Amino acid sequence: MERYQIAQNIEVVFLKAANFPHDVPATYEQLHALIPDLPGRRYFGISHPDSTGTIQYKAAAEVLPSDDFSNTELQQFTIEKGDFAAEYIVNHFKDSNCIGDTFKALLKHPQLDPNGYCLEVYKNYTDKDVHCMVRV
Repeated sequence: MERYQIAQNIEVVFLKAANFPHDVPATYEQLHALIPDLPGRRYFGISHPDSTGTIQYKAAAEVLPSDDFSNTELQQFTIEKGDFAAEYIVNHFKDSNCIGDTFKALLKHPQLDPNGYCLEVYKNYTDKDVHCMVRV
C-alpha cells in the first residue's frame, strides 16, 4: 500500500452503471461514445455502497478545458484533492478479481475516510493498468 496525493480537484462527467459489476464495461463504452477521446483525458471508476449496501458505480471521464457537456445526459462530479491510500495494478485484465480484492484490502486502512469512495484511475480509455485508491 502506498500513499498518494491528488493535488488539485478533478472535474469529471459520468454515467451510472445500472447493475454493478455486470454493466460496468457497457457503461464505459456508452461514456466513450458520448465524449471525444482526446490526449490527456483520464478515466475513472467511482464506487460506494448505497444505504442498502448495493454498490453504486460511476464510469467517469475527466473534463478538459475545451469540453462543453452542458447539453448531454452526462452528470458532473468533483474528485476532491487530498490524500489517498493506493495500490497500482499492472494489466488488471489478467485477473478479473484483482480490482475488487485490492479495494477490500484498501478499505481496511485504519485512517479510512468514512465519507469517501473507491476510486479507480486510468491514464486513458485503453489503459490496462489502474491505480486503485481510497481517501484517508
